[in-house]
Amino acid sequence: MDRIDIQIDVPAVTPADLALPPSTEGTTEVAARVARARDIQMDRNAGMTNAELPQDRLDHVAEPDADGRRLLIQAAETLGLTARGYHRTLRVARTLADLTGSDRVHRLHIAEALSHRRVCHGAKGAGATGIGVSGQRTARNPFYR
Repeated sequence: MDRIDIQIDVPAVTPADLALPPSTEGTTEVAARVARARDIQMDRNAGMTNAELPQDRLDHVAEPDADGRRLLIQAAETLGLTARGYHRTLRVARTLADLTGSDRVHRLHIAEALSHRRVCHGAKGAGATGIGVSGQRTARNPFYR
């Protein structure tokens, strides 16, 4: 399970969801944002994506702010992240920061990266880590504030 970086539970669309206004960001805009994030990575990482970075370089480019570091350490202890899981979370958080145009990995990026992990083997749903996909703080989501 620790070799999978992102796991997202996609629930069925509800009638209430169908009544919502359409997203302001369409496929073309999303594709452009992804292309920009990839260009940022290639420029910053000497022609490599975040996924390809060696660990020593990752530690430099994905260093979270103080709140993000505290959250990651708390999550590592609470969720029992392995060293691989810890660094995979950093890689995903750095990519999320790139997608938002942020030069730094912040707490929100760490929280979102953690929300895309399932730490409990055999658990169903995004809540397996105690962190919901939406990033909202709940009884099962102690890491988001």
